[in-house]
Amino acid sequence: MSIALDLDHASHPARASAPARRSLVGLSKPKLREALAGIGLDEREAKMRASQLWNWVYFHGVTDFERMTNIQKGVRQTLADHFLLDRPEIVSEQVSIDGTRKWLFRFRDPQNPRLPPVEIETVYIPEEDRGTLCVSSQVGCTLTCSFCHTGTQTLVRNLTAGEILGQILMARERLGDFPAGQRPADGGLVPSGETRAITNIVMMGMGEPLYNYDSVKDALLIAQAEDGISLSKRRITLSTSGVVPQIEPAGREIGVMLAISLHAVRDDLRDMLVPINRKYPLKALIQACRDYPGLSNARRITFEYVMLRDINDSDADARELVRLLSGIPAKINLIPFNPWPGTNYDCSSSARIEKFADIVNRAGYASPVRTPRGRDIFAACGQLKSETERLRKKDREALAGV
Repeated sequence: MSIALDLDHASHPARASAPARRSLVGLSKPKLREALAGIGLDEREAKMRASQLWNWVYFHGVTDFERMTNIQKGVRQTLADHFLLDRPEIVSEQVSIDGTRKWLFRFRDPQNPRLPPVEIETVYIPEEDRGTLCVSSQVGCTLTCSFCHTGTQTLVRNLTAGEILGQILMARERLGDFPAGQRPADGGLVPSGETRAITNIVMMGMGEPLYNYDSVKDALLIAQAEDGISLSKRRITLSTSGVVPQIEPAGREIGVMLAISLHAVRDDLRDMLVPINRKYPLKALIQACRDYPGLSNARRITFEYVMLRDINDSDADARELVRLLSGIPAKINLIPFNPWPGTNYDCSSSARIEKFADIVNRAGYASPVRTPRGRDIFAACGQLKSETERLRKKDREALAGV
């Protein structure tokens, strides 16, 4: 049984009344200094205020300039007159029976308030030794992977760096992950202690991160900054379906862990399951993995492999997977298929998954079987936004008398 909470996040209402104000969330420090210089601060003060703002926004989680007590009151008012520290609105918040939490976030464009808002989903997965936040990079998706319900949704637009970071900041707020003075009135869903609620970030939500490279890069570099969110590069994973030209720059410029949505070991099958393979086939993809900057046994690539009954789960597929990845420091995540309404696929049996894993394990690769999380609230892999879209379609049809 899941619990759903409808929240309007009243402390962060839509900012349509002040369309001229610019959001500072998602700006790098140099760009933040430029923005402050643009309202008349000299170079020295802009540099000092940028450091103060950075600390308040990313370490303390503050969204109100008035709470920045080490900044003079007059300066705080000037900042509030020109800038925003906006976060997404929470449309809904669901809690699974297994503890997984899913938020439906709504973003409005403060510079173009007449544009319709957009919505995405973000998922938090608590485990005994970590808490992982699954973050979206696009509204919708263009990849149309046949087993993924999220991929059936039309791409609306890329998310900005601020909107990507906004998911992290809002989740930290709701989970009580900021210092005590900045938590929500209810204390947060997971009270903070000495251990963070969010220890890991995976760019595995809606969209293809490498098709929104610049915004993802800016957001993840800010997430790594030691004087802010301060997450280790090894605790951030970027997942791609295989945008080959951007894989090397991602390793060199962002430096996070890499995950590949593989799912097939033959081009003909991968063309069907992951259509981007027609543009960047397996040979090119695997070579890009071999060339990934910093690749080592301590910095392995994760290959994600969804288990589809009688499609890609044979012993021959397992042996070819081992051959394909030979020599690449890698971990192989076997993902039981998560069903969704209208799909033509079935999940492989437990016995078949176990046999597949045994073959891969004997070849020397770690091949954990990912435990499905949040299925009851459609928060599992490939399900994001699917139930929300289905219910809204049903409501529209009811109103139209269909």
